[in-house]
This record gives sequence, C-alpha cells and structure tokens, in this order.
Amino acid sequence: MPDDDLAERVESALAVDREAFQSEVDDDVAVLKEELKAGTFDNPQAILGLEYEFYAVSEPDAEGHGIAADYPLRRVPRRLLEFIGFEKELGLHNAEMTTSPQPFNRHGLLAQEHEVLARLQTALDCTRPEGMRLVSDALWTIPPEGESASQYLTDSVEDRGIRIATNMSDSARYHAMANTDRATTAGMRLDAPNVDLEADTVLPESLITSIQPHYQVSHAADLPTFFRYALRVAGPLLALGVNSPFFPPELYDESVDAETILDDAWMEHRIGVFETVLNAAADTAGKVRFPRDIETVEQAVDRIAEDDTFVPLEVEETNRFDDKFAHFRTKHGTYWRWVRPVFGGPTRSAANARIEFRPIAAQPTVRDSLAFQAAFAGLMEALPKLEHPVADLDWELAHDNFYRAMRDGLDADFTWITNDGKQVTDTVAIYEDILDHAEQGLQNRGLSDDDTATFLYPLRVRVRQHTTPARWKHDRVRELVDDGTAFDEAVYDAQREYIEAQEETLLAGSFADWLREGRN
Repeated sequence: MPDDDLAERVESALAVDREAFQSEVDDDVAVLKEELKAGTFDNPQAILGLEYEFYAVSEPDAEGHGIAADYPLRRVPRRLLEFIGFEKELGLHNAEMTTSPQPFNRHGLLAQEHEVLARLQTALDCTRPEGMRLVSDALWTIPPEGESASQYLTDSVEDRGIRIATNMSDSARYHAMANTDRATTAGMRLDAPNVDLEADTVLPESLITSIQPHYQVSHAADLPTFFRYALRVAGPLLALGVNSPFFPPELYDESVDAETILDDAWMEHRIGVFETVLNAAADTAGKVRFPRDIETVEQAVDRIAEDDTFVPLEVEETNRFDDKFAHFRTKHGTYWRWVRPVFGGPTRSAANARIEFRPIAAQPTVRDSLAFQAAFAGLMEALPKLEHPVADLDWELAHDNFYRAMRDGLDADFTWITNDGKQVTDTVAIYEDILDHAEQGLQNRGLSDDDTATFLYPLRVRVRQHTTPARWKHDRVRELVDDGTAFDEAVYDAQREYIEAQEETLLAGSFADWLREGRN
C-alpha cells in the first residue's frame, strides 16, 4: 500500500480516543466473562497450533557465485508472500506461517508436522526462482546487500508529520508507536552487552524470529493451573532452545574487542531485543515481561484489559463470534508476555481459551521446532494431571530460571522440583524429569513409544551433548577468532555455515545431525 495511505491510517489510529476505546474494552470484558461463566470456552479435547516465523536471504546461484553466496538479508515481495500463503510480520524480510488447529493426539501432531513441511516446501520451491531462501533462525546477522544493519533497522521517512519506518510492513499499529508522545511508549532501542542502538521506530525488533506453540485447555476455569506450569517450564525449555548469541557485528561498540564480546554474549539475545525495543526505558514494568501467576481465568481477562494501551485502534467487526469482544481482542494484540492467555474463536462452537508459549526461538530445522511444540504439549498434558510438585516452585525462582536461561543457556544454574518433591539444581536431573514427563504426556494422548522418542529425540541429544544452536554458533565464532579471523568475518562465516547446514536438514533432519556429523 502506498506510504501516503499508510500515513493516513497511522493518523487515524492516533486520532482514536483512548478513553472511549478503553470503555469499549471494559464492556467487552463483561461479555467475555459471561461467556466464560456459561462454559462457551470449554472444549472436551485439547487442541494444538503453531506460529512459525522465518526471515529471507538471497540464494546463491548454482555455482555459489555472487554476493548472494554471503546470504545477505532479503526483502520479501508482498505478492510473493501472499502467493505462498504466508503472513507478513514486522519487517519486510519476515514471513510467518500459522498452522491449522489440530486435536492433541498422534494424528494431530503428525498433521501439524506435515502441514509445516508441505507449506514450507512449497514456499521454498516458489522463492528459489526469485533468488531467495527462507531461513529458520532466531536473529539475523548479515544485513542486506549494499546496506548496513544499522541503516536497515533505523531508516525512516516523515510523511506529513508521520514517522514511517522504511523497512517495516504496513501495520498502522507498529508505525503508530513511533508517533505518540506518551511516556510509556516503546523504548525503540537495543540495549545488550556491548550493543546500544537508538531508533525512531520499533523496527529493530525485526532482528528476531521465533515459534509460538499454542495449547488449548479443555476447561477454561483450569487455565490458571496450566498457566502456572507453563511458567515453571519456560526457563528450562528456553535454555534448550537458545539460538541467538550474536548481533550483526557492526552493532557492537567499536572499542570492545572480540574476546570481550564472546565472554559477555548472552545465549538468547532475542529475549533482550524484544524487551528493550518494546518496553519503555523507565517508569513502567514493561509490556514484554515474564508474567505473574494468575489465580482465576477472570483475573487473566482483567490483566489483559488493564494492560497499558500503546495505540488504541479503530476496530472493524465482522461476523466472527469473538467480535463480540473485538476491542478486547485488539487490546490483546499488544499484550506482550513471554507466556500469555488467549481467548478467541471464529464461531461459538470453536471458542477456546489457550496458552501461547512465546520463549522459543525459531530452530535450525522443522523437526527441532516441532520437538518443542510436542514437548510443551506433553508437559501441559502430564504435569497438571499428575499434580506435579513443580507447581509449588516459587514464582521468583521460575522468573530467575527464565532470565538465567536467556543469558547462559544450558550452562545456567536452575532450580526445579522433581516428581518426588525434591528441590534440585542438577541439570541432568532437571531435564530427565522434564523430558520424561513430556514423554508421558504424549503417550497419554495416544502416541507410541517410537512416536514420543522421535519427537523428543532432538531435545534429548542437546541435553546429552550439552550443546544448543547458540552454543554451536558461539563455539564456531570463538574457534575462528582464535585462528586469527576478524570477529565480524567470524560471525558471518558461522552464519553462512548455519544456513548451509540448514539447507541439507531443514525439512528432513535435525540439529542432532549437525552434531553427529561433526559440524560442531
């Protein structure tokens, strides 16, 4: 859409009366609570879904020649995005796939896997003639050809007094954040060890990509119990999935040497990117954060309704069932928590209450990404049913586990309570308990021993070899630097190796294959 139309839509968003919008949200809350009380959101079966984000890079020619051999970031034409059935995300280089909801059983999990594979294979076949490839990763490090990373992330123009990010999708909500003078607006900055970047828009958030498994609970009133367990497993699962130890090299402070960057690197900078770009620098708890436990499903609704509103948008209602609380759903769109409740459904019979699990980065292969979906679903099946004692782990410890995982991955010091009620800190014991219960949950839903072993194998290998994708990248860069390669080239070389290894395994392999073949 032309920039002038976008500017008009941003102006319209900024003109929406904040108090009137919140009044509509409050009215929606009353409707939603009545529907919850009536059992509308109860469903006898658990349902699974997945959001899967990618970024695009230039594809080398058959001989591997040209600048594309360096795999620079690439903008995805909107027509191509629509053709392959993917959705736009924040940056022009992003593409997102959302799977169809499926029952949580063997056939449903396999359907999720087959849908991802079928749609991704089609997308790759369509992007290849365009000289483009979709990459499953957590944070891109090689900027577009002829541009610097900082230029790409901060470039913007002013159109009739409206600040428009040049490389951002045409979402009025995101552009509007750069055009409000509210004190609690987004931070629009990167603040990480040895990295400090200021921007005029929220586009730096487009550095990162992730997967978001969804788990629909059978009875909405039980949502707080499932939510409590989801918070307890968030840290350990994040540690298994860390995949972003480096930024584009030019974003680092020029006065800092490679050894300092390597020593200070967090294993999942993606967490910090999301928080510092979208959270205000001061005077607020932050919209992106590790959430508190909830006591009732009604409290979950209230927290969303009472969350700070960045930009109140005009709401277009259709004939969907959840348009009965359309303003609430719009408010939920900027309720950014690492684990968050979701209420929705196109029809009354499809109404659902579910948990969206957001800590996990996009993984090296589809099989790795689906392993996390299966593990999370298995844990949500097993832990509440068994009344696993980790529910009694103090929230503060679960919070600390999460941010320790962000910094140190599998090297973090965790606290966990095993099934026998013992509080433990031993990594092997923690993951044995977690993955065994994930396996039990999958088996409870009808998966065979072979099925569960296949789904969870990529995660068990990571524990056994104490190696995550982030550690793989970090070790490779350190090896190159120790051999005399400049830090920026070492990061680029490691990223190229990652993309080339992924080309061979994305659809029919796993990160475990990389380790077995000695790529580490």
